[in-house]
Amino acid sequence: MKLVVNNTLKPFVNNPELYNSFLEEIGLRIDKVHKRLEQITDVEELYRAQGEIRVLRSLLLLREHVNG
Repeated sequence: MKLVVNNTLKPFVNNPELYNSFLEEIGLRIDKVHKRLEQITDVEELYRAQGEIRVLRSLLLLREHVNG
């Protein structure tokens, strides 16, 4: 999938203080979903949680996509 990037994100992803806090938050959210995955019994909810993790992991690559 080709990601169209808006150059207004460059100051954010290239600011280590802000971007590292962002990555930490994404990591915490992934951990929460992993914990939820351990308790899910409904298949549809399992798929939703997997999709949520997929989206969060794609956000971990935001800097690479913006800086190309």
